[in-house]
Amino acid sequence: MVLFAHGSGSSRHSPRNQFVADVLHRAGLGTLLLDLLTPQEELDRANIFNIELLASRLTGATRWMGSRPDGAMRTLGYFGASTGAAAALLAAAQPEAQIAAVVSRGGRPDLAGRRLGDVAAPTLLIVGSADKQVLELNRQAQAQLRCPSQLSVVQGATHLFQEPGTLAQAARLASDWFARHLLPAGGGPSLARP
Repeated sequence: MVLFAHGSGSSRHSPRNQFVADVLHRAGLGTLLLDLLTPQEELDRANIFNIELLASRLTGATRWMGSRPDGAMRTLGYFGASTGAAAALLAAAQPEAQIAAVVSRGGRPDLAGRRLGDVAAPTLLIVGSADKQVLELNRQAQAQLRCPSQLSVVQGATHLFQEPGTLAQAARLASDWFARHLLPAGGGPSLARP
């Protein structure tokens, strides 16, 4: 099961997030797309950058998922975009976190700050080659990670992966990473589509 952490004003209704979720479903992975801010909280732009708040909400959703009879035995991963990537990494850095993999797409992992070194889950950072500033921030963040990590650069992609084929490539990279780290050895879907 992959929990999505949206960022920069995106929501569970984002076509990009829904596209990625569909690719993950086809790989046999369940997804949970939820909004980490209430509509009222979204009106205050500062909340989008309140990484601690976003991470605490994601941690709460993770605990809720683990308490459900249908979720207790699932291996969990986080998918974060933009500031949601920092929230996913901060939540994965918690001592009690039992997250098996993290993927950041066009993310700002640097906003997780000094806690990057506490992340234990294998982490994939996906960045567009044309998103130069974010690419450099991801390189710097990867240098602080002590977990297994990989930086994948999607050629020709800008921050939102709007160029033809770039979002599909990013979704395939995420799907492969999660399948490797979340699905049982031997492959094949093991989780029912929600």
